[in-house]
Amino acid sequence: MQKKAKIQKNKYANGGMNNMAKDRSGADNIVFIGNKPVMNYVMAALQLHMQGNETVILKARGRAISHAVDVAEITRNRFLMEFEVKNIEIGTEVVENENRKSNVSAITITLGKKS
Repeated sequence: MQKKAKIQKNKYANGGMNNMAKDRSGADNIVFIGNKPVMNYVMAALQLHMQGNETVILKARGRAISHAVDVAEITRNRFLMEFEVKNIEIGTEVVENENRKSNVSAITITLGKKS
């Protein structure tokens, strides 16, 4: 009798690809940063670059802002040395929870090829 191997699905198997989405502006070069391991988002940024995007946009809110900075620095210093930070935008977004509104800090980091 043969034993069947158990295959467990890794919850990080998609490498952060489900965090790449189109923004309201229709751009498809955006990585939304959250609570997954930083390298998942680095790999997502690399995949966007390999798909031919000249720029990669990293977006994060709240506690994930530090992760976005880490992703930008790892991507720029270890993998895509020809990239640089083109623009950084910071701001506040109003988020509505049940019966109250909260202000949440947000950051957008644009990475692009050096000129």
